[in-house]
Amino acid sequence: MHIHGLIEDSASLANLCTRLAQQPFITVDTEFMRENTFWPELCLIQIADTNEAAAIDPMADGIDLAPLLDLLVNNEEVLKVFHAGGQDIEIVYNLTGKTPHPLFDTQVAAMALGQGEQIGYSNLVETYLGITVDKGARFTDWSRRPLDKRQIDYAIADVTHLSEIFPKMLEKLRKTGRGGWLDEEMERIADPENYRNDPDKAWQRIRVSSRKADVLGRLKALAAWREKEAQGKNLPRGRIVKDETIADLAANPPRKQGDLTRVRGLSASWGGNDIGGRLMAALEGATAMSASEMPARDDRKLPLGKEGALVADLLKLLLKIRSRDINVAARLLARSDDLEALAAGQRDGLSILEGWRFEQFGRDALALVEGQLGFTVRNGKLKMTRTEQPQE
Repeated sequence: MHIHGLIEDSASLANLCTRLAQQPFITVDTEFMRENTFWPELCLIQIADTNEAAAIDPMADGIDLAPLLDLLVNNEEVLKVFHAGGQDIEIVYNLTGKTPHPLFDTQVAAMALGQGEQIGYSNLVETYLGITVDKGARFTDWSRRPLDKRQIDYAIADVTHLSEIFPKMLEKLRKTGRGGWLDEEMERIADPENYRNDPDKAWQRIRVSSRKADVLGRLKALAAWREKEAQGKNLPRGRIVKDETIADLAANPPRKQGDLTRVRGLSASWGGNDIGGRLMAALEGATAMSASEMPARDDRKLPLGKEGALVADLLKLLLKIRSRDINVAARLLARSDDLEALAAGQRDGLSILEGWRFEQFGRDALALVEGQLGFTVRNGKLKMTRTEQPQE
C-alpha cells in the first residue's frame, strides 16, 4: 500500500478523491479536539482504500475540502467504513448537513460476529491482524502544528488496518449469513436526525422527573437558551449551565434575577450580569408545553410489579442463553426496555418481534411469556425446552 505524505493542498486532495471514487469501499477516521468547545474542531482526516492511504490536513491554509466531502456524502457507489464512527459522522454532518452514505461500522458488525458489545479498535486489530496498536500518540493535541511523522503514522494506521480488516469481516458475515442483520443498524447510524443540533429539542436530553406541562415548558425554554449560548460562544453546554441546574431552575424558577445568586451551580454574578438577564428572559418567555409536545408516557418505563419484574428477569436469562448459542452480542439482539415492555404485555412496535430479531430471539421470547417455553438443565448446561400447551 502506498502511504502519502500529509496532504495540505487542494490539487493533491482532489486527485486523491478522484482515485478513491473508483473504489468499492474506503476507510475513514478523523482526529479532532472538543474538550473546550461546543463544535468539535476537525484537525486531521485519514482515508484509505486497499491501494493507498493518506492523512489530510483540514487546517492547512486555503485547502478545499469539497472533493472529499462530496465523496463522503454524495457518492452512493463507494461504501464508507468507520469504526465506532458516531463522532466522525457528526463532524461530517456539521460540515455538510448530510451524513456519509452508504456506511459500515465495524464495531457494530463485530456484535453480529460475537466479538463483544463495544469492541475497541485496538482489540479489533489484534483479533483480525495479530498486531498490537502503538498507543503512544493517542493523547496528541491534534490542533497543534506541525505534526511530526510519528503522529501522522499513528493516525494513518487507523485506516490502513481497517482497510485490511473490513474484507475479512465481510467474508465472515457472508459465511454466517448475518450481513442482512446489519442493514437496519447501519441506516440508523446514518440517520441525519441523530446528529442535528436543534435547540428546540435540546430539553429531551435532560432528565427530569416531572411531567407537569409548566415545568416541561420552562425546561424546553431553558435548554434552548443554553444551546444557543453554547453554540454562539463555542463552549461545551456544561460550561454554560449544567443539566441538573437547568432541571432545578425549571422545577423551581426564580422570581427575579437577583434570586439567581442563591441558585446552586450558578455564579453569584449572574444575579446582575447580561447572561443572567438572558436566562431570566428565557424563563419569562416560557409557556406550558402543549399537549402535542408532551412526551408520551412510555409503558416500558412503568413499574412492572413483582410478577412482571420476574418475567423480565426470565427474558434477560433467555437472551443470555440465546446470544451464547448463536454467538452474537446480546445488545444487538434486544434491549432491556424491549424485554420489559414484552413482560408488561406490550406487543406492538417492539423490534424483537420483527424481522431477523424475531427469528433469532423474539419468537422464543414470546413463547416464554405465553407459557410455551421453559428452562431445563442438561449435562450441567442451561437449555430452553418447549411445552406442548401454554402453562396455566
